[in-house]
Amino acid sequence: MSSKFYDFKNLKGDLTGGLVAGVVALPLALAFGVQSGLGAIAGLYGAIAVGIFAAIFGGTATQASGPTGPMTVVSAALVAASIEITGSLEAAMPIIILTFLLGGIFQIVFGFLNIAGYVKYFPYPVVSGFMSGVGLIIIILQLFPFVGLSSAKSTWLVMQDLPRLFSDFNWQALVLGVITIIVYFVFPYITKAIPSALVALIFSSVLSFLLKWDVPIIGEIPSGLPSLQVSGLFSVDASAYALVLEYALVLAVLGSIDSLLTSVIADNMTKTKHNSNRELIGQGIGNAIAAIFGGIPGAGATKGTVININSGGRTRLSGATHGLFLLAVLLGLGKLAAFIPLSVLAGLLIPIAFKIIDVKGLKHLLVVPRADAVVLIIVLLITTFGSLIQAVGIGLLLASLLFMKRASDIGEKGMEVGTLAGFDGEKPWQDEKEFYEAHKDKVYIKHLYGPLFFGFTSHFQDEIANIPEQVKALIIRLDRVPYIDQSGLYALENAVLELEQRGIQVLLTAVQEQPKDKLISIDIVPDLISEEHIFDTIEDAYAYLRTHFKL
Repeated sequence: MSSKFYDFKNLKGDLTGGLVAGVVALPLALAFGVQSGLGAIAGLYGAIAVGIFAAIFGGTATQASGPTGPMTVVSAALVAASIEITGSLEAAMPIIILTFLLGGIFQIVFGFLNIAGYVKYFPYPVVSGFMSGVGLIIIILQLFPFVGLSSAKSTWLVMQDLPRLFSDFNWQALVLGVITIIVYFVFPYITKAIPSALVALIFSSVLSFLLKWDVPIIGEIPSGLPSLQVSGLFSVDASAYALVLEYALVLAVLGSIDSLLTSVIADNMTKTKHNSNRELIGQGIGNAIAAIFGGIPGAGATKGTVININSGGRTRLSGATHGLFLLAVLLGLGKLAAFIPLSVLAGLLIPIAFKIIDVKGLKHLLVVPRADAVVLIIVLLITTFGSLIQAVGIGLLLASLLFMKRASDIGEKGMEVGTLAGFDGEKPWQDEKEFYEAHKDKVYIKHLYGPLFFGFTSHFQDEIANIPEQVKALIIRLDRVPYIDQSGLYALENAVLELEQRGIQVLLTAVQEQPKDKLISIDIVPDLISEEHIFDTIEDAYAYLRTHFKL
């Protein structure tokens, strides 16, 4: 049964996907709320508002949205800075709420201004360094709660206070935290039908309650519908406006990047295409509504979205169901959540934080271009121990300066620096005409011009995705590519993986020295592209295809 507005054949999958995603989101919402400094209830309010309204108004049908690690870290930094200015959390709330609200409004404006079209130009080292720094912040700030102690609000102060971690720890809280981590990792080997995060939360919390262990707990959580938190917004002191604008902008940019990355993952899983601008508008509406009810801001949550899709979710009803489930929990089970130990929440956040850290990017630090590695490390260190805002700004500045230097160097050598050529309307070179005319329905030839770096990678990946299914092989000509950076390397890696999964053979020709060294250094060659699929000339590639594909 279907109608103009909804195809009811998706109803069961949407409800199931939404409910499962909601179950997964529940413990994380509580944990992120505590991490933010506003309490578990703020995480739940945020998960409900963003989950429902981003699903209704957003541009990705299967997106499950809510508080995420990166957004929570920025929110926690804002809370700490606001308290430092005002002296207490209560006095700081107008600043915090106004910032969250303005961040949501910025996202809505981003959507109308097509800012989504520019997010793709963020260099890989900047994003990698920032995300890894966010993961480290979560780990460092959860060390003391993990052993039952109160924690400083900054990573630097936590590091200075480390001796207390070993002298004053609560062994009961430590045991609960360790049990939580063990259950989180082991339970999926028993069954994946029930989310391990929820099992770990319930098991450890019930164990603590039955044993009557003396450990810090969440404490009383309000139940029922939240009240509006708009009083005092217009009385914020002018001296705090700079803080409000800075953090609102960072939340908007980070939330946009976080959500759009998850949207791409959802597209790949469902073979659909999201609307980037509408997605930002939906996320902004959700974050603005979350703000006026005292909830922390969120973004598209990768884990929840993947689980939603795998459980049958196909339309925006699934994302809305995920938020409505959390609302039902708020109305009915809020009092039970009060007994959850803080060390259990820390035991959930620490493994999740490790997943945020970009292990691939860090693993390749010694083999990617040195400038990219330096940018990544600088952004990582500033993010972890300094200012989140400065980390992104300095990273983008360094990456831009390096790009200008590379473009200048290539220009001095007389190299052609242009946009990547497209497939549509791309004329075959002189040495391709005969082969092209005979086999253009089965073999594509892609010309790349100039350096393959962060400014071009998104366009490159889009073109790769548009290769028709009937194509059997793709020849990528690198004759005129003198340089490839970390973003370019990973873009090429992802493209080759996607093509291999579709049964399309990838061949490279005329690979210059620097690109080939880098492809070998991170094992794209020979793990993804074997040496026998790299040719000195296009004629050698033709001969290989004639032999192996009988063209």
